[in-house]
This record gives sequence, structure tokens and C-alpha cells, in this order.
Amino acid sequence: MRQVDVGSACAVNEFSIDSAREAAQRGELAGWVAAFLSSPGSDNAVLAAALSAQKGSWCGPLRLSFDQLHRLVGPPDQPTVTRPNDDDLETVEEMDESIDEGWEPPPLIVSYRDSELVVEDGNHRIEGLRRRGCTDYWAVVGFDDDQQRDEFLTAMPGTPRP
Repeated sequence: MRQVDVGSACAVNEFSIDSAREAAQRGELAGWVAAFLSSPGSDNAVLAAALSAQKGSWCGPLRLSFDQLHRLVGPPDQPTVTRPNDDDLETVEEMDESIDEGWEPPPLIVSYRDSELVVEDGNHRIEGLRRRGCTDYWAVVGFDDDQQRDEFLTAMPGTPRP
């Protein structure tokens, strides 16, 4: 069985929910997202560059319901664009084992597009967590600008503003 490469950075919690929260407090969440997506385990520098260019404002981590999220990949009983392949399912199973061993998944990376919360990175994490009975998880959300972010946060009751 192939082992999930959560990366040495993730193993020492460089990209944890707490580290995302700390980056947000320092006003460095955009950099945190780019570093996370470029790190071993995520290996998605192309997405990091695209989101850095497209999203001018970030907030989070916020606890979001999976029902609020537009997933790009997922199982037949969930609304998604594509279905998981065998490698995806193996990754989900390996993440489940890692969670059993004490691994805390990093926050989901979500972008706000056309009034939808689109999962950019974290579809495997969502599926693994969903299979464990979770209905929500922490996410970092990217917006076009501060105004769009503030409007979104105003519409979410109980959400602290940055």
C-alpha cells in the first residue's frame, strides 16, 4: 500500500489549523496558503500561484459545513464535478489511517467564486472526514478582495471579522 505523503512540514504541524490561525492573526494567510499548497504532500505550486494571482483577500480558518461546499471530486451520492478514481480512494483510506495515528488534517483551501464556496484543495480530506461521520471542517477561504470577504462574513452569523 502506498503511504500518504503528508510531508515533513505537516508532520510537525507547520500547516495545521493552529498555524493557519496564527498566520491570519499576523495578516499572512495568503502566504500560508501558497506555502502549504507548494509543500511536500500537497505539491501543487501551480494552484498556489493561480490562487495568489486570483484571490486578494483570505480569511479563516472558518468551520464550514460540507453541505456549503462545492466539491470538484467526490462520491456518487455527493454533488461533484467528477468521481474519485482508485488512486483517490486509496488516498482517502490512507488519510483515515493517518488520522487514527493522530494526524490532524490541514484546513481545506476554498475559494469564493460566483457566490459558491469551491473546494480548491481538500477533496480527499473531506471524503475521509465524511466517512468518519464528520459533517464540517476547518477551511481557509479566498476572496477576490476585502469587500467580497467582508460581505461574506457579514452574511455568516457568529463569524468574527478579520
